[in-house]
Amino acid sequence: MKNTLLTLSLLIGFSASAQDQFSGISTSNRVGILNGAINPAEFANLSKKFEINFYGLSFDVSNNKIGFNDLASDTNLEDLIFNGTESVNLRIDGQVLGPSFAMKLGKWGFGITTKANIKFDVVDVDTSLGNAIFNNNLTLNNTLLNQTGNQRLSGISYGEVGFSLARKIYENDKHKFDAGITLKFLFPGSYSNFGLSNLNGSITSDASGAFLTTDQPATLNIAYSGNLADSFSNFDDYTKSVFGGLNGVATDIGFNYQWKDGKNKYKIKSGLAIRNIGSMTFKNDNNYNTNYTLNIQPNGQNLQGLDLSIFENINNLSEVEDLLFNNNYLNINNQNKTDFRVNLPTLLTMYADFKIVPKVYVTGYLQQKMKNDDGNDQITARNIFSVTPRVNLGFFEAFIPVSTDDVSGTNVGFGFRLAGFYLGSNSIITSLADGKQANFYTGYRLAFL
Repeated sequence: MKNTLLTLSLLIGFSASAQDQFSGISTSNRVGILNGAINPAEFANLSKKFEINFYGLSFDVSNNKIGFNDLASDTNLEDLIFNGTESVNLRIDGQVLGPSFAMKLGKWGFGITTKANIKFDVVDVDTSLGNAIFNNNLTLNNTLLNQTGNQRLSGISYGEVGFSLARKIYENDKHKFDAGITLKFLFPGSYSNFGLSNLNGSITSDASGAFLTTDQPATLNIAYSGNLADSFSNFDDYTKSVFGGLNGVATDIGFNYQWKDGKNKYKIKSGLAIRNIGSMTFKNDNNYNTNYTLNIQPNGQNLQGLDLSIFENINNLSEVEDLLFNNNYLNINNQNKTDFRVNLPTLLTMYADFKIVPKVYVTGYLQQKMKNDDGNDQITARNIFSVTPRVNLGFFEAFIPVSTDDVSGTNVGFGFRLAGFYLGSNSIITSLADGKQANFYTGYRLAFL
Protein backbone atom coordinates (compact mmCIF):
# COMPACT_ATOMS: atom_id res chain seq x y z
CA MET A 1 0.00 0.00 0.00
CA LYS A 2 2.89 2.35 0.58
CA ASN A 3 3.94 1.81 -3.04
CA THR A 4 0.47 2.98 -4.07
CA LEU A 5 0.95 6.37 -2.45
CA LEU A 6 4.39 6.76 -3.96
CA THR A 7 2.91 6.05 -7.38
CA LEU A 8 0.19 8.63 -6.83
CA SER A 9 2.74 11.19 -5.68
CA LEU A 10 4.72 10.75 -8.87
CA LEU A 11 1.61 11.09 -10.99
CA ILE A 12 0.70 14.36 -9.28
CA GLY A 13 4.01 15.73 -10.49
CA PHE A 14 2.99 15.53 -14.14
CA SER A 15 1.52 19.02 -14.15
CA ALA A 16 2.00 19.26 -17.91
CA SER A 17 0.35 15.94 -18.76
CA ALA A 18 -3.07 15.78 -17.17
CA GLN A 19 -6.63 16.91 -17.95
CA ASP A 20 -10.29 17.35 -16.96
CA GLN A 21 -11.74 15.53 -19.99
CA PHE A 22 -11.25 18.16 -22.71
CA SER A 23 -12.68 21.09 -20.72
CA GLY A 24 -13.01 24.26 -22.82
CA ILE A 25 -12.58 22.66 -26.23
CA SER A 26 -15.58 20.34 -25.73
CA THR A 27 -18.06 23.26 -25.58
CA SER A 28 -16.57 25.21 -28.50
CA ASN A 29 -18.87 26.63 -31.19
CA ARG A 30 -16.65 24.70 -33.60
CA VAL A 31 -18.85 21.62 -33.09
CA GLY A 32 -17.40 18.15 -33.48
CA ILE A 33 -17.06 14.74 -31.86
CA LEU A 34 -15.82 16.20 -28.55
CA ASN A 35 -19.07 18.20 -28.24
CA GLY A 36 -21.04 15.04 -28.94
CA ALA A 37 -19.30 13.31 -26.05
CA ILE A 38 -20.78 15.96 -23.71
CA ASN A 39 -24.22 15.94 -25.36
CA PRO A 40 -25.23 13.55 -28.18
CA ALA A 41 -27.68 16.17 -29.54
CA GLU A 42 -24.61 18.12 -30.74
CA PHE A 43 -24.07 15.60 -33.53
CA ALA A 44 -26.94 17.39 -35.31
CA ASN A 45 -24.91 20.64 -35.14
CA LEU A 46 -21.61 19.50 -36.66
CA SER A 47 -19.69 22.43 -38.12
CA LYS A 48 -18.71 20.35 -41.14
CA LYS A 49 -20.47 17.49 -42.92
CA PHE A 50 -17.81 14.96 -41.92
CA GLU A 51 -15.31 14.69 -39.06
CA ILE A 52 -12.63 12.10 -38.38
CA ASN A 53 -10.97 11.93 -34.96
CA PHE A 54 -7.44 10.53 -35.13
CA TYR A 55 -6.61 10.70 -31.44
CA GLY A 56 -7.48 12.50 -28.23
CA LEU A 57 -5.58 12.11 -24.98
CA SER A 58 -6.75 13.42 -21.60
CA PHE A 59 -5.21 12.95 -18.16
CA ASP A 60 -6.21 14.50 -14.84
CA VAL A 61 -4.97 14.29 -11.24
CA SER A 62 -6.97 16.09 -8.54
CA ASN A 63 -6.64 16.02 -4.76
CA ASN A 64 -7.59 18.06 -1.70
CA LYS A 65 -4.22 18.02 0.10
CA ILE A 66 -1.13 18.58 -2.04
CA GLY A 67 -0.40 21.73 -4.04
CA PHE A 68 2.14 22.15 -6.83
CA ASN A 69 4.64 23.93 -4.57
CA ASP A 70 4.55 21.04 -2.11
CA LEU A 71 6.27 18.83 -4.68
CA ALA A 72 9.40 21.00 -4.49
CA SER A 73 9.43 21.19 -0.68
CA ASP A 74 11.51 19.05 1.68
CA THR A 75 8.42 17.78 3.47
CA ASN A 76 7.58 14.10 3.08
CA LEU A 77 4.60 13.84 0.71
CA GLU A 78 2.88 11.30 2.92
CA ASP A 79 3.07 13.81 5.80
CA LEU A 80 1.33 16.35 3.56
CA ILE A 81 -1.33 13.93 2.33
CA PHE A 82 -2.34 12.96 5.87
CA ASN A 83 -1.98 16.41 7.40
CA GLY A 84 -4.94 17.95 9.26
CA THR A 85 -8.31 16.39 9.96
CA GLU A 86 -9.99 16.58 6.53
CA SER A 87 -10.35 13.15 4.91
CA VAL A 88 -8.09 12.45 1.93
CA ASN A 89 -9.65 12.53 -1.55
CA LEU A 90 -7.66 11.95 -4.72
CA ARG A 91 -8.80 11.20 -8.27
CA ILE A 92 -6.71 10.06 -11.23
CA ASP A 93 -8.62 9.99 -14.54
CA GLY A 94 -7.18 9.08 -17.92
CA GLN A 95 -9.05 8.86 -21.21
CA VAL A 96 -7.98 8.05 -24.75
CA LEU A 97 -10.43 8.97 -27.50
CA GLY A 98 -9.51 6.60 -30.31
CA PRO A 99 -10.41 6.51 -34.01
CA SER A 100 -13.90 7.99 -34.38
CA PHE A 101 -16.15 9.28 -37.14
CA ALA A 102 -19.12 11.65 -37.34
CA MET A 103 -21.29 12.95 -40.16
CA LYS A 104 -24.27 15.26 -40.72
CA LEU A 105 -26.90 14.34 -43.29
CA GLY A 106 -29.88 16.69 -43.62
CA LYS A 107 -31.67 16.88 -40.30
CA TRP A 108 -29.67 13.95 -38.93
CA GLY A 109 -26.31 13.53 -37.27
CA PHE A 110 -24.39 10.29 -36.70
CA GLY A 111 -21.31 9.31 -34.72
CA ILE A 112 -19.16 6.27 -33.99
CA THR A 113 -16.61 6.70 -31.19
CA THR A 114 -14.06 4.57 -29.36
CA LYS A 115 -12.64 5.31 -25.90
CA ALA A 116 -10.36 3.77 -23.30
CA ASN A 117 -10.74 4.78 -19.64
CA ILE A 118 -8.38 4.40 -16.66
CA LYS A 119 -9.18 5.55 -13.09
CA PHE A 120 -7.71 5.30 -9.62
CA ASP A 121 -9.47 6.85 -6.63
CA VAL A 122 -8.84 7.50 -2.96
CA VAL A 123 -12.19 8.32 -1.35
CA ASP A 124 -12.62 9.81 2.15
CA VAL A 125 -9.63 8.09 3.78
CA ASP A 126 -9.17 9.05 7.45
CA THR A 127 -5.97 11.04 8.00
CA SER A 128 -5.28 9.44 11.40
CA LEU A 129 -5.48 5.96 9.91
CA GLY A 130 -3.22 6.97 7.01
CA ASN A 131 -0.67 8.52 9.35
CA ALA A 132 -0.56 5.40 11.48
CA ILE A 133 0.11 3.16 8.46
CA PHE A 134 2.50 5.27 6.39
CA ASN A 135 4.34 7.65 8.71
CA ASN A 136 6.97 6.89 11.31
CA ASN A 137 6.78 10.17 13.25
CA LEU A 138 4.01 8.97 15.55
CA THR A 139 3.09 10.76 18.73
CA LEU A 140 2.53 8.74 21.89
CA ASN A 141 -1.23 9.05 22.29
CA ASN A 142 -4.62 7.55 21.54
CA THR A 143 -6.67 8.68 18.55
CA LEU A 144 -10.40 8.04 18.38
CA LEU A 145 -11.94 6.99 15.06
CA ASN A 146 -15.58 7.66 14.29
CA GLN A 147 -16.14 7.15 10.57
CA THR A 148 -19.69 6.50 9.41
CA GLY A 149 -18.82 6.69 5.71
CA ASN A 150 -17.01 4.29 3.39
CA GLN A 151 -13.24 4.75 2.94
CA ARG A 152 -12.24 3.45 -0.50
CA LEU A 153 -9.23 2.64 -2.64
CA SER A 154 -10.56 1.80 -6.08
CA GLY A 155 -9.12 1.28 -9.55
CA ILE A 156 -10.68 0.43 -12.91
CA SER A 157 -9.87 0.19 -16.62
CA TYR A 158 -12.44 -0.31 -19.37
CA GLY A 159 -13.15 0.46 -23.00
CA GLU A 160 -16.25 1.63 -24.80
CA VAL A 161 -17.61 1.90 -28.34
CA GLY A 162 -20.42 4.41 -28.85
CA PHE A 163 -23.04 4.78 -31.60
CA SER A 164 -24.74 8.18 -31.65
CA LEU A 165 -27.85 9.41 -33.41
CA ALA A 166 -29.14 13.00 -33.35
CA ARG A 167 -31.93 14.85 -35.16
CA LYS A 168 -33.15 18.39 -35.63
CA ILE A 169 -36.62 18.49 -34.05
CA TYR A 170 -37.68 22.05 -34.90
CA GLU A 171 -36.18 25.07 -36.65
CA ASN A 172 -37.31 28.49 -37.83
CA ASP A 173 -35.55 31.80 -38.43
CA LYS A 174 -34.93 32.38 -34.71
CA HIS A 175 -34.95 29.05 -32.88
CA LYS A 176 -33.63 25.52 -33.26
CA PHE A 177 -34.15 22.39 -31.13
CA ASP A 178 -32.24 19.11 -31.38
CA ALA A 179 -32.21 15.78 -29.56
CA GLY A 180 -29.76 12.89 -29.53
CA ILE A 181 -28.89 9.57 -28.00
CA THR A 182 -25.70 7.54 -27.67
CA LEU A 183 -25.65 3.80 -27.04
CA LYS A 184 -22.33 2.71 -25.55
CA PHE A 185 -21.09 -0.86 -25.51
CA LEU A 186 -18.73 -1.43 -22.59
CA PHE A 187 -15.68 -3.68 -22.42
CA PRO A 188 -14.60 -4.05 -18.76
CA GLY A 189 -10.88 -4.76 -18.32
CA SER A 190 -9.72 -4.71 -14.69
CA TYR A 191 -11.16 -3.65 -11.35
CA SER A 192 -10.16 -3.44 -7.70
CA ASN A 193 -11.93 -2.07 -4.62
CA PHE A 194 -11.10 -1.84 -0.94
CA GLY A 195 -14.02 -0.34 0.98
CA LEU A 196 -13.99 0.06 4.77
CA SER A 197 -17.17 1.52 6.26
CA ASN A 198 -18.38 2.36 9.77
CA LEU A 199 -14.94 2.24 11.34
CA ASN A 200 -15.31 3.17 15.00
CA GLY A 201 -12.49 2.53 17.42
CA SER A 202 -9.10 3.88 18.38
CA ILE A 203 -5.45 3.93 17.34
CA THR A 204 -2.99 3.53 20.19
CA SER A 205 0.55 4.78 19.46
CA ASP A 206 3.60 3.97 21.55
CA ALA A 207 7.32 3.37 21.05
CA SER A 208 6.67 0.02 19.37
CA GLY A 209 4.23 1.33 16.74
CA ALA A 210 0.53 2.06 16.11
CA PHE A 211 -2.25 -0.41 16.90
CA LEU A 212 -5.89 -0.38 15.82
CA THR A 213 -8.87 -1.70 17.80
CA THR A 214 -12.58 -1.40 16.97
CA ASP A 215 -15.42 -0.53 19.36
CA GLN A 216 -17.94 -2.27 17.12
CA PRO A 217 -17.68 -4.41 13.96
CA ALA A 218 -16.93 -2.51 10.74
CA THR A 219 -17.77 -3.62 7.20
CA LEU A 220 -15.05 -4.42 4.67
CA ASN A 221 -15.46 -5.07 0.95
CA ILE A 222 -12.62 -6.57 -1.09
CA ALA A 223 -13.15 -7.02 -4.81
CA TYR A 224 -10.86 -7.48 -7.80
CA SER A 225 -10.86 -8.72 -11.38
CA GLY A 226 -8.32 -9.00 -14.19
CA ASN A 227 -4.77 -7.67 -13.83
CA LEU A 228 -5.66 -5.57 -10.76
CA ALA A 229 -5.99 -8.79 -8.76
CA ASP A 230 -2.19 -8.97 -8.70
CA SER A 231 -1.38 -5.31 -8.02
CA PHE A 232 -3.27 -2.02 -7.80
CA SER A 233 -0.17 0.21 -7.65
CA ASN A 234 1.45 -0.73 -10.98
CA PHE A 235 0.34 1.51 -13.87
CA ASP A 236 1.08 -1.26 -16.40
CA ASP A 237 -1.65 -3.41 -14.87
CA TYR A 238 -4.24 -0.76 -15.80
CA THR A 239 -3.10 -0.42 -19.41
CA LYS A 240 -2.59 -4.10 -20.21
CA SER A 241 -6.29 -4.94 -20.14
CA VAL A 242 -8.25 -1.78 -20.93
CA PHE A 243 -10.52 -3.58 -23.41
CA GLY A 244 -11.97 -6.84 -22.10
CA GLY A 245 -14.99 -8.72 -23.42
CA LEU A 246 -18.31 -7.05 -24.22
CA ASN A 247 -20.17 -7.10 -20.88
CA GLY A 248 -22.09 -3.86 -20.42
CA VAL A 249 -24.26 -1.19 -22.00
CA ALA A 250 -24.79 2.49 -21.16
CA THR A 251 -26.78 5.36 -22.64
CA ASP A 252 -26.40 9.14 -23.03
CA ILE A 253 -29.51 11.24 -23.77
CA GLY A 254 -29.28 14.92 -24.68
CA PHE A 255 -31.20 17.98 -25.88
CA ASN A 256 -30.04 21.23 -27.42
CA TYR A 257 -31.52 24.69 -28.03
CA GLN A 258 -30.20 27.60 -30.11
CA TRP A 259 -31.31 31.21 -30.33
CA LYS A 260 -30.12 31.75 -33.86
CA ASP A 261 -28.16 34.66 -35.32
CA GLY A 262 -28.26 33.83 -39.00
CA LYS A 263 -27.43 30.60 -40.79
CA ASN A 264 -25.30 28.20 -38.72
CA LYS A 265 -24.72 30.92 -36.08
CA TYR A 266 -26.28 31.65 -32.72
CA LYS A 267 -26.56 34.23 -29.97
CA ILE A 268 -27.10 31.58 -27.30
CA LYS A 269 -26.74 27.82 -27.41
CA SER A 270 -27.72 25.69 -24.43
CA GLY A 271 -27.76 21.97 -23.78
CA LEU A 272 -28.84 19.38 -21.24
CA ALA A 273 -27.78 15.75 -21.11
CA ILE A 274 -27.91 12.75 -18.81
CA ARG A 275 -24.84 10.61 -19.39
CA ASN A 276 -23.55 7.17 -18.38
CA ILE A 277 -26.86 5.51 -17.58
CA GLY A 278 -25.71 1.91 -17.25
CA SER A 279 -23.28 -0.59 -15.79
CA MET A 280 -20.81 -3.32 -16.72
CA THR A 281 -20.23 -6.86 -15.46
CA PHE A 282 -16.75 -8.19 -14.73
CA LYS A 283 -16.27 -11.80 -15.76
CA ASN A 284 -12.85 -13.29 -15.13
CA ASP A 285 -11.42 -16.52 -13.76
CA ASN A 286 -9.79 -14.60 -10.90
CA ASN A 287 -12.90 -12.58 -9.97
CA TYR A 288 -13.31 -12.01 -6.26
CA ASN A 289 -15.95 -10.00 -4.41
CA THR A 290 -16.48 -10.54 -0.68
CA ASN A 291 -18.09 -8.56 2.15
CA TYR A 292 -16.63 -9.06 5.61
CA THR A 293 -17.29 -8.07 9.18
CA LEU A 294 -14.08 -6.58 10.60
CA ASN A 295 -13.76 -6.89 14.38
CA ILE A 296 -10.37 -6.03 15.86
CA GLN A 297 -9.97 -6.86 19.53
CA PRO A 298 -6.77 -7.69 21.45
CA ASN A 299 -6.16 -11.43 21.37
CA GLY A 300 -3.49 -13.95 22.23
CA GLN A 301 -1.48 -13.15 19.11
CA ASN A 302 -1.76 -9.36 19.33
CA LEU A 303 -2.37 -8.07 22.83
CA GLN A 304 -2.47 -4.43 21.67
CA GLY A 305 -4.70 -4.93 18.61
CA LEU A 306 -3.79 -4.82 14.92
CA ASP A 307 -0.25 -3.63 14.22
CA LEU A 308 -0.78 -1.21 11.30
CA SER A 309 2.87 -1.33 10.20
CA ILE A 310 2.25 -4.72 8.57
CA PHE A 311 0.44 -2.94 5.70
CA GLU A 312 3.40 -0.77 4.65
CA ASN A 313 4.67 -2.88 1.74
CA ILE A 314 1.48 -4.55 0.53
CA ASN A 315 0.76 -4.42 -3.22
CA ASN A 316 -2.51 -6.33 -3.69
CA LEU A 317 -5.78 -6.86 -1.89
CA SER A 318 -5.39 -10.59 -1.36
CA GLU A 319 -2.38 -9.86 0.88
CA VAL A 320 -4.51 -7.50 2.98
CA GLU A 321 -7.15 -10.18 3.25
CA ASP A 322 -4.64 -12.87 4.28
CA LEU A 323 -3.13 -10.70 7.00
CA LEU A 324 -6.51 -9.92 8.53
CA PHE A 325 -7.65 -13.53 8.30
CA ASN A 326 -4.47 -14.86 9.87
CA ASN A 327 -5.03 -12.57 12.85
CA ASN A 328 -8.67 -13.73 13.22
CA TYR A 329 -10.15 -10.29 12.54
CA LEU A 330 -12.46 -11.18 9.62
CA ASN A 331 -15.79 -12.96 9.27
CA ILE A 332 -17.39 -13.51 5.87
CA ASN A 333 -20.83 -11.93 5.39
CA ASN A 334 -21.26 -13.00 1.78
CA GLN A 335 -18.95 -14.05 -1.01
CA ASN A 336 -19.25 -13.96 -4.78
CA LYS A 337 -16.29 -15.29 -6.75
CA THR A 338 -18.07 -15.32 -10.09
CA ASP A 339 -19.51 -12.23 -11.79
CA PHE A 340 -20.09 -8.80 -10.26
CA ARG A 341 -21.50 -5.55 -11.57
CA VAL A 342 -19.98 -2.05 -11.43
CA ASN A 343 -22.10 1.07 -12.05
CA LEU A 344 -21.00 3.93 -14.29
CA PRO A 345 -21.05 7.47 -12.83
CA THR A 346 -24.37 8.86 -14.07
CA LEU A 347 -24.03 12.61 -14.71
CA LEU A 348 -26.36 15.52 -15.30
CA THR A 349 -24.70 17.97 -17.69
CA MET A 350 -25.95 21.49 -18.45
CA TYR A 351 -24.27 24.30 -20.37
CA ALA A 352 -24.95 27.58 -22.16
CA ASP A 353 -22.69 29.33 -24.69
CA PHE A 354 -23.20 33.09 -25.17
CA LYS A 355 -21.91 35.17 -28.06
CA ILE A 356 -20.66 38.44 -26.51
CA VAL A 357 -19.47 40.06 -29.74
CA PRO A 358 -18.51 38.44 -33.04
CA LYS A 359 -15.65 35.97 -32.46
CA VAL A 360 -15.92 36.20 -28.63
CA TYR A 361 -17.96 33.72 -26.55
CA VAL A 362 -18.42 32.73 -22.90
CA THR A 363 -19.58 29.26 -21.84
CA GLY A 364 -21.07 28.26 -18.50
CA TYR A 365 -20.90 24.52 -17.75
CA LEU A 366 -22.29 22.42 -14.88
CA GLN A 367 -21.64 18.72 -14.21
CA GLN A 368 -23.55 17.12 -11.31
CA LYS A 369 -23.07 13.48 -10.33
CA MET A 370 -26.31 11.63 -9.63
CA LYS A 371 -24.83 8.85 -7.48
CA ASN A 372 -22.62 8.96 -4.37
CA ASP A 373 -18.98 7.90 -4.56
CA ASP A 374 -19.12 5.71 -1.44
CA GLY A 375 -20.75 2.65 -3.04
CA ASN A 376 -18.31 -0.25 -3.43
CA ASP A 377 -19.75 -0.98 -6.89
CA GLN A 378 -19.69 2.67 -8.01
CA ILE A 379 -17.23 4.41 -10.34
CA THR A 380 -16.59 7.90 -8.96
CA ALA A 381 -17.22 11.30 -10.55
CA ARG A 382 -16.81 14.95 -9.61
CA ASN A 383 -19.22 17.86 -9.39
CA ILE A 384 -17.83 20.63 -11.62
CA PHE A 385 -18.83 24.18 -12.50
CA SER A 386 -16.83 26.19 -15.02
CA VAL A 387 -16.91 29.47 -16.95
CA THR A 388 -14.84 29.62 -20.15
CA PRO A 389 -14.25 32.81 -22.16
CA ARG A 390 -13.16 32.03 -25.71
CA VAL A 391 -11.97 33.76 -28.86
CA ASN A 392 -12.69 31.90 -32.10
CA LEU A 393 -11.10 33.23 -35.30
CA GLY A 394 -12.06 30.16 -37.34
CA PHE A 395 -8.66 28.65 -38.03
CA PHE A 396 -7.43 29.55 -34.55
CA GLU A 397 -9.21 29.42 -31.20
CA ALA A 398 -8.03 30.17 -27.64
CA PHE A 399 -9.83 29.76 -24.31
CA ILE A 400 -9.31 30.15 -20.55
CA PRO A 401 -11.41 27.70 -18.47
CA VAL A 402 -12.08 28.77 -14.87
CA SER A 403 -13.56 25.89 -12.87
CA THR A 404 -14.32 24.65 -9.38
CA ASP A 405 -14.92 21.06 -8.29
CA ASP A 406 -15.63 19.17 -5.07
CA VAL A 407 -12.15 17.62 -4.82
CA SER A 408 -9.50 20.19 -5.81
CA GLY A 409 -11.34 23.52 -5.51
CA THR A 410 -10.79 26.37 -7.98
CA ASN A 411 -8.60 25.98 -11.07
CA VAL A 412 -7.66 28.20 -14.02
CA GLY A 413 -6.24 26.86 -17.27
CA PHE A 414 -5.47 27.72 -20.87
CA GLY A 415 -5.91 25.99 -24.22
CA PHE A 416 -5.91 26.60 -27.95
CA ARG A 417 -6.92 25.03 -31.25
CA LEU A 418 -5.00 25.42 -34.49
CA ALA A 419 -7.13 23.98 -37.32
CA GLY A 420 -7.73 20.37 -36.19
CA PHE A 421 -4.98 20.22 -33.56
CA TYR A 422 -5.76 21.20 -29.96
CA LEU A 423 -3.72 21.42 -26.78
CA GLY A 424 -4.75 22.60 -23.34
CA SER A 425 -4.96 22.27 -19.60
CA ASN A 426 -7.79 22.99 -17.22
CA SER A 427 -5.36 24.01 -14.45
CA ILE A 428 -1.98 25.08 -15.83
CA ILE A 429 -2.24 28.61 -14.36
CA THR A 430 -3.31 27.55 -10.85
CA SER A 431 -0.93 24.56 -10.90
CA LEU A 432 1.97 26.99 -11.14
CA ALA A 433 0.39 28.98 -8.29
CA ASP A 434 0.12 25.96 -5.95
CA GLY A 435 -3.21 24.53 -7.17
CA LYS A 436 -4.33 21.01 -6.32
CA GLN A 437 -5.24 19.86 -9.82
CA ALA A 438 -2.91 18.97 -12.67
CA ASN A 439 -4.14 18.04 -16.12
CA PHE A 440 -3.38 18.02 -19.80
CA TYR A 441 -5.20 17.20 -23.01
CA THR A 442 -4.32 17.10 -26.69
CA GLY A 443 -5.65 15.64 -29.90
CA TYR A 444 -6.14 15.98 -33.63
CA ARG A 445 -9.26 15.71 -35.77
CA LEU A 446 -10.07 16.53 -39.39
CA ALA A 447 -13.38 18.08 -40.49
CA PHE A 448 -14.31 18.68 -44.13
CA LEU A 449 -17.16 19.61 -46.52
